[in-house]
Amino acid sequence: MFFNALLIALREIRRNLMRAFLTVLGVIIGVAAVITMVTLGQGTTQAVKNQISSLGSNLLVLRPGSGFGPRSTSAGVPRFTTQDAQAVMEQVSGVAAVAPVAQTSLSTIYLQTARTTQITGSTPDYFQIGKWTIGEGRLFTDLDLRSGAAVCVIGETVRRQLFGSENPIGAKIRIGKSSCEVIGLLTAKGQSGMGDQDDTIVVPLSTLQRRLTGRTSARSVNQINISAEDNTNSDAMISEITSLMRQRRNLSANEDDNFSVFDTRQIAETLSSSTKMMTMLLAAVAGVSLLVGGIGIMNIMLVSVTERTREIGIRLAIGARAREVLLQFLVEAITLSCVGGVVGIGIALGLCYFLAQVIQVPFQFDTRINVIAFIFSAAVGVLFGFTPARRAAKLDPIEALRHE
Repeated sequence: MFFNALLIALREIRRNLMRAFLTVLGVIIGVAAVITMVTLGQGTTQAVKNQISSLGSNLLVLRPGSGFGPRSTSAGVPRFTTQDAQAVMEQVSGVAAVAPVAQTSLSTIYLQTARTTQITGSTPDYFQIGKWTIGEGRLFTDLDLRSGAAVCVIGETVRRQLFGSENPIGAKIRIGKSSCEVIGLLTAKGQSGMGDQDDTIVVPLSTLQRRLTGRTSARSVNQINISAEDNTNSDAMISEITSLMRQRRNLSANEDDNFSVFDTRQIAETLSSSTKMMTMLLAAVAGVSLLVGGIGIMNIMLVSVTERTREIGIRLAIGARAREVLLQFLVEAITLSCVGGVVGIGIALGLCYFLAQVIQVPFQFDTRINVIAFIFSAAVGVLFGFTPARRAAKLDPIEALRHE
């Protein structure tokens, strides 16, 4: 009986293709919108996690002052020393590596090309903590650090802007008033929430202090990057670092911290949660169009019942039961909504793949959301198709046969 009802439903849809298409258009748009919003939202969440992860391995950042980024307040606050970094490494449990970091912006010149670049001075552990890998050449060593060697490692953006297609290894560039030999090219990382990670030149910390900036005072470290061991309780580690820094910076009990510790894992979790909430909100808004599509199905099914009143009367007169008539119209409504769901899924997948390339987020095919969207579209057919089907089943055969 169900199979016969399905054949009749397909015949009626084929007989009025344009009307059937306009009827399911709302369902198509709704399904496509929901899947697109959720898929792109998941891709964006993954992109945020990837960007945060690219900053470093289990990274904690210790900075003077309060806040992070352009809104940070560090004016008049003493910086750190290399001894502070050494104390963190020796006295805080769960620390895998520590790198003191000093940064400045200086003019960089190679032949006739000049640009301003961020110069980072640090130790060899900086590359391990930041998950930097070498593309060509080599990284500087502890020997380079101790001797203050005039060597540097450059990012991909610097290579492209200064050298073009030329191999930079062994070339000498002018940074500020000093000359440095390029000994290594870092593997590209791309953009992060803080800008272009590849627009950087890294030199030994002693080289930056002695040759490039002339700042040889003890407190010349802008920040300390700390890599935690796997499965380390970051809250406990932050508490230990805070206690150590308060002691080393001679802060009394009634004085506020004049430094901040940032956990990139917590930042990633916060941003991911915000992205997921926004994704669900957009999906819910897009889901409203599914309900609009359901109303369209109910409307056209009521029209269909009116058009086919005599047909229904004949079926009832020759012995068809009311539940068979109800099943016929209900199957027709469900078929319409399911066809709309399938078409919507196909459109959504193509749209998601295209938009993921445009906004540069991972394309993540989620079978679950596609199945849920299809089931929801079928449920819309049941919900909004039941009233017209019930109306058809309750028609009086005699009155139906008199219908013109």
